[in-house]
Amino acid sequence: MNLELQKFKADFFKALAHPLRIRILELLAEGDKNVNELQTIIGSEGSAVSQQLSVLRNKNIVYGTKDGNRVVYSLRDPMIVDLLSIARQIFNNHLINTVTILDQLSDQEEG
Repeated sequence: MNLELQKFKADFFKALAHPLRIRILELLAEGDKNVNELQTIIGSEGSAVSQQLSVLRNKNIVYGTKDGNRVVYSLRDPMIVDLLSIARQIFNNHLINTVTILDQLSDQEEG
């Protein structure tokens, strides 16, 4: 695989590697929102949300559109919704596997 493509992918996933950025993307997956709406829902300070939106904008994951004196943020690619859903499924699979292993260990200790 092309090294530049691998670097692009790594940078893309680095941009997702923050809990607040993931939360912002989950909220934008539900519909476009401005900073105030995101802050209210998340319960976070404005600077934190704005900083994370800046990272997501710089990596072309979200974009902002001026609406009067506000900027409304949107997902640049609707496939981000699919990516988040797949990541959730992978996480759930890991949890199921972990619970299964713990159950087996518990059964062995009892038996």
